[in-house]
Amino acid sequence: MLKSISISDLTLMKINRVTAAFFKQRRSGLLTTLGALLFGFCYPSFAQAQAPDDNWPSFRGTHASGNAAAQDLPDFWNGDSMHNIRWKTRIPGLAHSSPIVWDKFIYATSALSGLGDASFKHGLYGAGDAAKDRSEHKFNLYCLDKGSGKIIWEKTATTGAPIDKRHIKATYANATPVTDGRYIIAFFGSQGVFGFDMAGKLLWERSLGKLDIGAYDAPEYEWGPASSPIIYKNTVILQCDTQAESFILALNIKNGEIVWKTGRDELPSWGTPTIFPGRTRTELITNSSNFIYGYNPDSGQELWRLGGSSKITAPTPIFKDDLIIIASGRRPEKPIFAVRAGATGNITPADGESKNTWVAWRRMKRGSYMPTPVIVDKYLYVLQNQGFLDCYMLQTGEEVYRKRIAHSGGGFSASPVAADGRIYLSSEDGEIFVIKAGPGYKVIANNDIGELIMATPAISGKTLFVRARNHLFAIGKN
Repeated sequence: MLKSISISDLTLMKINRVTAAFFKQRRSGLLTTLGALLFGFCYPSFAQAQAPDDNWPSFRGTHASGNAAAQDLPDFWNGDSMHNIRWKTRIPGLAHSSPIVWDKFIYATSALSGLGDASFKHGLYGAGDAAKDRSEHKFNLYCLDKGSGKIIWEKTATTGAPIDKRHIKATYANATPVTDGRYIIAFFGSQGVFGFDMAGKLLWERSLGKLDIGAYDAPEYEWGPASSPIIYKNTVILQCDTQAESFILALNIKNGEIVWKTGRDELPSWGTPTIFPGRTRTELITNSSNFIYGYNPDSGQELWRLGGSSKITAPTPIFKDDLIIIASGRRPEKPIFAVRAGATGNITPADGESKNTWVAWRRMKRGSYMPTPVIVDKYLYVLQNQGFLDCYMLQTGEEVYRKRIAHSGGGFSASPVAADGRIYLSSEDGEIFVIKAGPGYKVIANNDIGELIMATPAISGKTLFVRARNHLFAIGKN
């Protein structure tokens, strides 16, 4: 049974009454003015008019920046007493995907094993084994009320045995969904891509074939995908680097038809692509092993490429102003690159050089393995799985500090997010560290949520939404 804990039962009763009335009207084809106002997500014009700062539409929010403003989040909370936790809702199944937020609703995916309560192994270790669960799964999308945590609807995208295996630390729902207020796109790897409307109606689905994604040097391992879809104009863009065919493609968001597809000579990768809306041109940036690439997102044409990355790449590219940051953490390279926008051709620095016209700076052996870095003001923060937090000057790459976080030992896989001079670091053990942003390292608080955390949080409406092992938590002042 789905369980939800809220601060107001009366509010839930009101929401239930309004929700029931709305869907009754919808079935009969009638939409009242009240229904249109309360559920404006059914109308593209209303949804697109919402302030971007109120929405967190994709992995790490708009352009994967991980930043939100004017949130007034608490520094302290408690998972046992529910102090500064507005609600928590149990979501069935297993998923490392992050929640996304649009208007007054939260969307999340999950994979429900036919064996019951599936599990994953957390912590710092080097094993690359695959999980043995190949039972029939339900691949679901959920919609929750942002204010109460009430599950409004649950939709199944597809049912069946997983086509590929997953790493023992992963799930069959790693990819974060994405929305533009008109459509919700869920990606379940080899099971396919699924396009829903905002009321949860499945509009289309597309198979991309078997996506065999695992260790580049041990093809027998299957780790499963983790790259999340993004939306650009009227297309859904997906990065699929596999043991066999590697490609990036754009699908028509209305019907799932292929708009363009660009092949790549690449190793398996797990990073989500990023759209960089430059002053002179828009670039699609992808983090990958043989090369980091910039593309024209309207056509898929390659604009530039940069060599020297790791053999395993997972962090998502980020940017501020005209500087694009790409990191990866596989030894021996472990690079951090700062690339100037507008590049063309092969921009790999010559042997013995760390920068050139287009590469503003480069640091080796400092890149992050899983967490995507975050930029706050003029500082770049890079979180290592082992718990080191590095701070650099964004423009120059000069080190400001390197500190080891006193965590419980499980390490970090979720990416940092930030708001109002605070950086939030979620450990796999369930500790969320609140760090003061700026040149001086200071741990303000360490709050234990009481469950394992692998997913990156979302921030919206003065609330930190944390997807933990069993529950989705809404953390805010109460």
